Amino acid sequence: MTKSITNNSQSSIQDLQPLIQIQQLSLSYKNKPAFQDVTFSIPQNSITAIVGPSGCGKSSFLTCLNRLSDLIPNCQVSGHIQLGTVNLLSPKINTTALRRRIGMIFQKPNPFPMSIKKNIVFPLKEHGFANAQEREQIVEEVLTDVGLWSEVKNRLEDSAMSLSGGQKQRLCLARALALKPEILLMDEPCSALDPISSGIVEDLIVRLRHKYHYTIIIVTHNLAQAKRIADYAGLFWVEEGCGRLIEFGTATQFFNAPEHELTKAYIQGTKG
Repeated sequence: MTKSITNNSQSSIQDLQPLIQIQQLSLSYKNKPAFQDVTFSIPQNSITAIVGPSGCGKSSFLTCLNRLSDLIPNCQVSGHIQLGTVNLLSPKINTTALRRRIGMIFQKPNPFPMSIKKNIVFPLKEHGFANAQEREQIVEEVLTDVGLWSEVKNRLEDSAMSLSGGQKQRLCLARALALKPEILLMDEPCSALDPISSGIVEDLIVRLRHKYHYTIIIVTHNLAQAKRIADYAGLFWVEEGCGRLIEFGTATQFFNAPEHELTKAYIQGTKG
């Protein structure tokens, strides 16, 4: 099995304690800043929505949390990201183990060009799940969790590319869940889906938070979606050519009583 990045025990998932603490986080590409000086804490066992117009650094922010930013040429990250007692930006971090602990779902469904079943079995093998029976059990469990098992159980050997867009996105989510992450990052997971599929994925996100106690961070342009599903919300905005975190708070406060005029204007649709 993959080596853990930490040996610390978690706090109770019943308490909305800060799980990730972010301090003065900045990211730039070729010395051009994407966002700067972002500071806030993400509570555990919650859904946090990051909203804002295109180009304000929301997706770039997500890549920092599981170090996918390391894979981008000429990308520089500074600041501090704390998960428990672990500094996620430390050069000593095992990034493979980190990405198992913090899963990622992208805007466009990206199943592997192989069978439905192998889409889940392949990463399990890569992460050291040697027992075939255990892998079979996990396949059924995660496909059931995302509501796909009844739809695909008789065609597990079919190509994943034959699935509909909504099914592909749920398969990608099942693939991430197979590794039992603590945190899920979602970058516009519904933007490429039709309204019905989008509603199914939304319901699934809420269920993962309430039933399975996941901590979920979702980037979305859809304010109505954020209002429906989020416990916390933050607004990114471009100021002087650089992304900034304008406001962060509970979803109730953010949508019903925003403190910043930009937040109020964005929610009302007069800006952004």
